[in-house]
Amino acid sequence: MTDTAGTPSAGTLGPGAGASATGNGLIRRRRRRWLRYGAVGVAVIVVGAAGAGWAVYTKLDGNITPDNAAAAELARYEKERPTALVEDAQNILLIGSDSRSGDGNARYGRDSGTERSDTTILLHLSGGRRSATAVSLPRDLMVDVPACRQPDGSRTEPMFAMFNYAFQKGGSACTIRTVEKLTGVRVDHHMVVDFHGFKDMVDAVDGVRICLDEPIHDKAAKLKLPAGRVTLSGEQALGYVRARKSLGDGSDTDRMDRQQRFLAALVNKVQSNDVLLNPVKLYPLLDAATSSLTTDPDLANLRGLYDLVRGLRDIPTERVQFLTVPRESYAYNTNRDQLVQAEAEKLFERLRRDAPVSVAEEVPRDSRTKSPNSSDGSHEEADAGKESPAPTFRGNTAAEDTCK
Repeated sequence: MTDTAGTPSAGTLGPGAGASATGNGLIRRRRRRWLRYGAVGVAVIVVGAAGAGWAVYTKLDGNITPDNAAAAELARYEKERPTALVEDAQNILLIGSDSRSGDGNARYGRDSGTERSDTTILLHLSGGRRSATAVSLPRDLMVDVPACRQPDGSRTEPMFAMFNYAFQKGGSACTIRTVEKLTGVRVDHHMVVDFHGFKDMVDAVDGVRICLDEPIHDKAAKLKLPAGRVTLSGEQALGYVRARKSLGDGSDTDRMDRQQRFLAALVNKVQSNDVLLNPVKLYPLLDAATSSLTTDPDLANLRGLYDLVRGLRDIPTERVQFLTVPRESYAYNTNRDQLVQAEAEKLFERLRRDAPVSVAEEVPRDSRTKSPNSSDGSHEEADAGKESPAPTFRGNTAAEDTCK
């Protein structure tokens, strides 16, 4: 029996046919329900992941402390600050603070209420990010420190003093103005990190390997290490870069050489895929790097930091250079430093112009090019219209293996 359209009626279907049709409908309905539930589940996972990502971003972003007081002070003296000569190049002042007031910092000494710059590095990033040059400035270097605003609102008198006096009395703004007066280089950004932040960054990458020519037993630094290849934990690394009395010749210059080699090894470790492509290691590193960081307002957020460092990842380690500003013992106190003026001005002039420099462990006198400001009045050797050869300074690169 059929209906008028020729379709078999329900009464003509064979045994079980109706049940089969009903079952297929149930299967289709159940499939649609599972698809809807699956879509909702995927949406929940995506939203959850996005929420977690946002939570991570918010936490890291909120870790960074903006240095608004320094920004206001620098704006006050804007007219006397150097002008940047190369638009795409950047100069960042990195300040290692010896503050004992932060979380976990009290173990490194009594909190006297005075914060000093334990380490200061002027980091020059070339235009196009072809190279990075980190110049250490000795804390005992005798310099002209301008009148600076102190935390209580009073102002210091200009004076000729040790370099770290600037940070002690006037914080990062005073240090920046002192560096700019000394070098003629415009400081575009600055970062201040304390002991705890440095230590946590080392621990976040599972330590940094160095090589020691002889064992170290420094009670003051609470450091006991064997000779040979050693992977330093954060606590050990802090003692290693800060130790002074029992390592090398006891000078601040020798300590800076040690700091530079350690930083080179740290850069190597951070640039490795084992860290950059491993979220388990990358997040703790970012958390450590931001938690103890105070920066100028433009860098006090993840976007600002990302814009700064994204061009750095492609710089070859052999083009990441570390050196100390040319210095010698101060004429009136051998425990203090002064600039070797001709060599230092050669370096500063090239940083201002974003011209290349080279580094080497040992620099023969005849390999150094002459500066236009040299005492003998000679000029750098260069053909007319061509860039002068890059002068060589004593230092090292991040590509050099400390375990030779």
